[in-house]
Amino acid sequence: MKAGILIFLIGLSGWGASIHAASFNCEKARTQTEHAICEHRAVNDADVKMVTTYNIIKRLVPMGTRGVIQDEQVRWLQLRDQCVDSSRCLIEVYKMRQQKLETYMDRVYRQGPF
Repeated sequence: MKAGILIFLIGLSGWGASIHAASFNCEKARTQTEHAICEHRAVNDADVKMVTTYNIIKRLVPMGTRGVIQDEQVRWLQLRDQCVDSSRCLIEVYKMRQQKLETYMDRVYRQGPF
């Protein structure tokens, strides 16, 4: 019985979190792009996945590579913002960034973070 209640509460907390699941606070969204990320579930999910992958990779790669990844992220954000509120464009740029980050993750898997 206790396990069932625990699962219910975990599910309920996940449901509430999905309303503001973007990697930033949707209530403070300023740009059309940020509003589009919050309004479109697929874009929102892509944003969360990309930011999670990005944050993991930043902690696993050596400092030199970390700087390269951070510079790429800044350039990618500029590209993303050119989509304005086009969910189709946003999905494509998120897919592109996720693929690049997964390339870094594959290197970490093969070589280790040392």
